[in-house]
Amino acid sequence: MPEGDTVWNTARVLERGVVGQTIVRGEFRVPRLAGADVAGWHVAESASRGKHLLLRLTDRDGKPWTLHSHLRMDGKWRIYRADERWRGGPGHLIRVVLRTPENVAVGYHLHELDLVPGEREGTLVDHLGPDLLGPDWDPDEAVRRLLRQPGRDIADALLDQRNLAGIGNLYKSETLFLRGISPWRPVGEVPDLSALVTLAQRLLAANKGRWQQATTGSTRRGEEHWVFERAGSPCRRCGTTVRRERQGDHERISYWCPRCQAGEAPTGRSRPTLARD
Repeated sequence: MPEGDTVWNTARVLERGVVGQTIVRGEFRVPRLAGADVAGWHVAESASRGKHLLLRLTDRDGKPWTLHSHLRMDGKWRIYRADERWRGGPGHLIRVVLRTPENVAVGYHLHELDLVPGEREGTLVDHLGPDLLGPDWDPDEAVRRLLRQPGRDIADALLDQRNLAGIGNLYKSETLFLRGISPWRPVGEVPDLSALVTLAQRLLAANKGRWQQATTGSTRRGEEHWVFERAGSPCRRCGTTVRRERQGDHERISYWCPRCQAGEAPTGRSRPTLARD
């Protein structure tokens, strides 16, 4: 699933491609929006909130609207010139097309696609915690929310977007490794939660503006990560074999070094269900 920095980057792609322009023709290829007519609407802003994309529009009467989408595992937006061939994927995966005089924005395999009046935008994202890449980022609030469930595994708690918005499996695994914390340690036993969430924010912010995510300081192929997707390989710090295990009710994969992140280990206990991202 794309992490917050990927969604932030996608918002910038839409910003450069269609913000400030007027939609000449819109096509929605999902049943509930099939009749929506956005021709003549102005594209005012492109924003992200955690893992959610918010394209803010103004209709012909000046009323604000929000086109909301979620990328999940395989969604993406692409910008093409008006005369350019679309190469983002097969046509049956297209969910929305927004044509402007200069460009075309095409959304492939988007999820949770909604078009709502601007005043209702909050109903789609107000459940989220502080956005690690947003102006509302507040580490103290993120810590407060995490501590509402002190017995929960820290890996599960970091993925819960109600606590802090934008972390996915990559940054969860890398942040916990860098802090030397087992993914199975209970939240209430994690030393210095403030330092943990601050590090997560720094890692995401460092990857804004680029598509190749790196946490080690190197962007060379195969050197980008400490433990993420490196199960079976030696730890870059101590040489111990990096492990992977499914964790939580949603069985998201955790990667960790048993030596650098000593302590709690997988037990198979049930976990609280994660909120929708």
